[in-house]
Amino acid sequence: MGRVGVNRKLKREKAPKIWPIHRKEFVFTFKPVPGPHPIERSIPLALILRDMLNLAKFAREANKIVKKGMIKVDGRVIREPRFPVGMMDVLSIPEIESVYRVFPSKKGLMLHPIGKEEENVKLCRIESKRLVKGGRIQLTLHDGRNILLPAEEDGKDYTPLDVLKIQLPDQTILDKFTLKEGSFVMVFEGKHRGEFGRLKAIEEVGSKLKSLVTIEKESGEQIQTILKYVFVLGEERPSISIPEVKS
Repeated sequence: MGRVGVNRKLKREKAPKIWPIHRKEFVFTFKPVPGPHPIERSIPLALILRDMLNLAKFAREANKIVKKGMIKVDGRVIREPRFPVGMMDVLSIPEIESVYRVFPSKKGLMLHPIGKEEENVKLCRIESKRLVKGGRIQLTLHDGRNILLPAEEDGKDYTPLDVLKIQLPDQTILDKFTLKEGSFVMVFEGKHRGEFGRLKAIEEVGSKLKSLVTIEKESGEQIQTILKYVFVLGEERPSISIPEVKS
């Protein structure tokens, strides 16, 4: 009888291209567990410690660091080495007083160092909203979390693709940014992934998500992508610190 159970390994050659690993150096790498981000848009926590932050040389060392409860993601201690970390997640390492926010980049995902004042703040895009039992509105965000609005709110002010600024870890809504012309945005998919600028125009083409948007970068260069690849960071300026991007 064959072995029964979950396969904890993933062949490197089949790993998402955004992972910063050598494809031919070894056969296997970490396989993320189901979590808040899909595999193609996330990186296992232990892999971040070993391959991006160089806090461990071997997988077993990275596993030990995580299992000791030395790492926080979005304000919660994570003890699963294969936990998927994705866009906008806040990674904290109290022992060395380091805090990072995950941003999209040309190569995939990157860690942007942030100050303690930003450690308890996160931006989350609204993916959907629905009416739940009791007549209240539930918002589903890009990282899988759900926020239940107070009974007195009808949800009309919340629209999919808008972005919430929330407090971590209690999910209190601090602010909301609407996806509209003039907003400061970033691109998280496609050939312009990891680029930032001001949204200049939205041209509806077929479905809303496939609408063509024009973004003007700080350099004055204009780029185009589709609406579903755009993430609002603030009104006229970003509401959080962002990485410096070479033009």
